[in-house]
Amino acid sequence: MKLWPFKVISDANDKPMILVNYNYEVKHFYAEEITSMVLTKMQEIAEAYLGSKVKDAVITVPAYFNDSQRRATKDAGTIAGLNVMRIINEPTAAAIAYGLDMKDCDSGSGRRNVFVFDLGGGTFDVSLLTIDKQDIQVKAIAGDTHLGGEDFDNRMMDYFVKEFRRKYKMDLIGNSKALGKLRIACEKAKRALSCVNTLETTIEVDSLHEGIDFYSSISRAKFEELNKDHFDRCMKLVEECLKDAKMDKCDVDDVVLVGGSTRIPKLQQLLKNFFNGKDLCKCINPDEAIAYGAAVMASKLSDECNENIQGLSVKEVTPLSLGLQTNGGIMKTIIPRNTLIPIKMENVFTTHFDNQTNILIHVYEGERQTTTHNNLLGMFVMQIPPAPRGVPQIRVCFEIDDEGILHVSATERSKTISEKVIIINDKGRLSREEIERMISEAEKYKARDEEYRKKIEARNALENHAYNIRDAINHHEISSRLSLEDKKKINNAIDYALKRLEVNVDAEQGDFDSMRKVLSSVFDQVIVKMINGKDNGVPDQDTVSGTSSDNGSRKKRLLLILGKFALQAVYSAITGNIIGFVSIIIDSVSS
Repeated sequence: MKLWPFKVISDANDKPMILVNYNYEVKHFYAEEITSMVLTKMQEIAEAYLGSKVKDAVITVPAYFNDSQRRATKDAGTIAGLNVMRIINEPTAAAIAYGLDMKDCDSGSGRRNVFVFDLGGGTFDVSLLTIDKQDIQVKAIAGDTHLGGEDFDNRMMDYFVKEFRRKYKMDLIGNSKALGKLRIACEKAKRALSCVNTLETTIEVDSLHEGIDFYSSISRAKFEELNKDHFDRCMKLVEECLKDAKMDKCDVDDVVLVGGSTRIPKLQQLLKNFFNGKDLCKCINPDEAIAYGAAVMASKLSDECNENIQGLSVKEVTPLSLGLQTNGGIMKTIIPRNTLIPIKMENVFTTHFDNQTNILIHVYEGERQTTTHNNLLGMFVMQIPPAPRGVPQIRVCFEIDDEGILHVSATERSKTISEKVIIINDKGRLSREEIERMISEAEKYKARDEEYRKKIEARNALENHAYNIRDAINHHEISSRLSLEDKKKINNAIDYALKRLEVNVDAEQGDFDSMRKVLSSVFDQVIVKMINGKDNGVPDQDTVSGTSSDNGSRKKRLLLILGKFALQAVYSAITGNIIGFVSIIIDSVSS
């Protein structure tokens, strides 16, 4: 966390919050809110491409995401205003993409065991799946939600932070801008070292800290040494996944690479060696496969499903064991990990003391035998009639849906009472009121962002317009037809507009639009007079010759020159002062 360019704090309930500078204010956001902003941006991109509104979505998550993380992701979709049709695991989405690709080659026939190695920017998953035509069944998954490409970057950053400290007796820790620059440089270096023929690369960061230009180099061998434990961790999880699936590595037909970090040569070498020299499958784009698979699933769940995927069947497994805390803090597993979902399982419990009137039920996930080392998902208190120890019969039911989200209920049965309780207050999960507040704030930020976008576009339009006009009047054919007085008038207007841009950095959209119109009016007045051949103090040979065809040809030629500088488009699309130019364009075309 010390290398992150932002700060993370805890709220009153020990839930992490991210500190962000927004509009010169320090804002506090939950992870769900940040995720919702990313989803909103993706929604905007999709809508711009499709030309229609997008409300439904399939969201992918790392296979090893626990129940709390899956619920939080779904909450983020709600905050973004999306109807989350399904949460699916990333390796499964990649397997869908791979399964469809297999149909186009000889390997598409018959049952195949496919191992998906998914190493992205922040998480790592491995999955073993069986693909039989359109039936995809997950056999086992393993992973680490705290291991990804950024961890390789962090090792390089640590290395260069120490080098900078050693060389210049200065510490970069605490300088978020310097760390941001260094992170970008380290990521570029990692990408360079991932190229087959690159064994060494350089790090170059201008003015990294207190004006110091930092230059260094790193070899692929050093990079691999710095990250040896990360590579070992990856391979350990590969072995764990195969062990859970009760499958020998010789029975794996294909090894599919997903995620940008799988381009690292050392990882490819380790995988190939582990699978006895088997060629790694690179037939699908590691950056796009997951999104492609999610789109296919979305198509299946919607009315847009075509016949190629109508029969698609996907069966996932739960990544972690789920159970209850029993007497002494011991974990009683109800649903073991790697159980096919959806699933519904139950168990019967009783009391430990005479005449108990309530029972506290703790729900955990994890693989440790003691609950103190597992993740608490939620708890609830259930009222029961007093009875001797061991008499009450409390049936607890665990149900996992298609998205891997857990629903728990408990029923106490006696001659007088039948009660059912469902967990509603999950540990660390946002309440309904918090989600509604965040939805409202997301709309507010969306409106602010739209205003900011329009302001920046107006600012850029003014700046571009000013430079386009300057380029136009400096063109030899335009310049030769303008008097010194007219050139000075236009240049003064340009200088004034650019000065206002420099001084009024926080001006609003309307201010920039007004400045652009002022600049346009000055330019229009001079340029229209020039095109029409009116007296501007400079003899015009075409006008002197006097023929209407010559005048029409001259107008058309000048308009074409102005068109090179996008001035006609600017006038017609942006400014309100267009009457003169529209008439000129019409005249020139008709002539």
